Amino acid sequence: MTENTTKPVSVYAEANPNPESMKFVLNSVLLGEGGSVDYPSVESAAESPFAQELFNFDYVSRVFIASNFVTVTKNTPIAWAQLIPELRTFIKSYVEAGGPIFLGTPTTSTAASAAAEVPSDLSAEDTEISQKVIDLLENYVRPAVEQDGGNITFRSYKDGVVTVNLQGSCSGCPSATVTLKAGIENLLKRMVPQVQEVVAEGVVL
Repeated sequence: MTENTTKPVSVYAEANPNPESMKFVLNSVLLGEGGSVDYPSVESAAESPFAQELFNFDYVSRVFIASNFVTVTKNTPIAWAQLIPELRTFIKSYVEAGGPIFLGTPTTSTAASAAAEVPSDLSAEDTEISQKVIDLLENYVRPAVEQDGGNITFRSYKDGVVTVNLQGSCSGCPSATVTLKAGIENLLKRMVPQVQEVVAEGVVL
């Protein structure tokens, strides 16, 4: 008789600053370390059967997947206390059954991919500043944002303005603008004097 050595999957829910999002943390890996994917709609989640299944819950409006957690954003006034048991049971059962998280290799957001997107026609100074900003975001900002169930990626640097993209629980979070200005902007201004302002795509201040 062969003993089943499959490790049981545990899932626990963890609140974050966005009241419309909930972070579900697992004791197993969903995505390679350092990468993340953000699906704002079921159409965008074509590469992830796992995310598509989550979108089958009619109150799920966004799915963000990182190393060992998935952040779910809801579009209903129903309290999380009523939704968590159902989602936790589904996630646990799906992962334990070996359901596919992705079809092939997902398109992830990482510092490396951000660096690759830095336009080649920038001046040498702007290219150097962009790289400094990317390094700071990856090493100091991203780990803290990920703790809250979200992600931040570099988009561009021009004329003293850094543009970033907020994903997961950070998207639509009431405190995102405070974090952006009081936290991230102050850090970058202090570490990179050329930076005058930090703005986020799609976030109106």
